Amino acid sequence: MERVEAELFTDPGNDAVVRLPPRRFPGVLIQGDSLSIIRADVAEIVAACDQGDIGEAREAAALVLAHLDELLARYGTALEANGIPLPYLQAP
Repeated sequence: MERVEAELFTDPGNDAVVRLPPRRFPGVLIQGDSLSIIRADVAEIVAACDQGDIGEAREAAALVLAHLDELLARYGTALEANGIPLPYLQAP
């Protein structure tokens, strides 16, 4: 284990926006239990696809997408508030 100093851009909740050295852009820290829930949601989509239940798969996928959209919005808001451009809108 290595101890490092990180920059915190949001409250330290389940999806905190932090920047670790020497990274240029912050990331989103997802707690293990929250990550496990996301994984279970994706497994539900796969199971529904395997069973041919496209309606159930689409509904479950829409929930995962909505959650990821919320995470991206929180990330974007945190970066904008600190004058940091979004890394995925950067020119190559």
